[in-house]
Amino acid sequence: MAAQAQADLTVAYDDAAGRAPTGQALPADLVGLTLVGGVYRASGATELNGTLTLDGQGDPNTVWIFQIPSTLITGSASVVSLINGARACNVFWQVGSSATLGTNSDFVGTIMALTSITVNTGADVQGRALARNGSVTLDDNTFTTDVC
Repeated sequence: MAAQAQADLTVAYDDAAGRAPTGQALPADLVGLTLVGGVYRASGATELNGTLTLDGQGDPNTVWIFQIPSTLITGSASVVSLINGARACNVFWQVGSSATLGTNSDFVGTIMALTSITVNTGADVQGRALARNGSVTLDDNTFTTDVC
């Protein structure tokens, strides 16, 4: 079962990485952005030091794919907020190396990291944290899943 799960993660990771961008290029810090569904690509390491809002525009089937070629790091108490029907199960973060979620942050979506993921103390995740080649390190975290 574990081998199948890893194979499935590889397929999902490669699919997300291979999609053509449909949205704006992402800045180095996602703070203050409101994004509608689409495929968004960053040019390098990406941070979130505040609030990122994902707007479903009334469609619960809207999908977001974030292609981060390097690291994804969220600051302490950062938030990914869902509005207007957006659902956590439709948010995917394809990370080219490692992801780190800051202390007491509220994160949304499935993280698919090539290397590893660290979820710091008190961070809450609506979604999943999946690492292809390394570990997922947790510290007093809450994970919830949205059934789509």
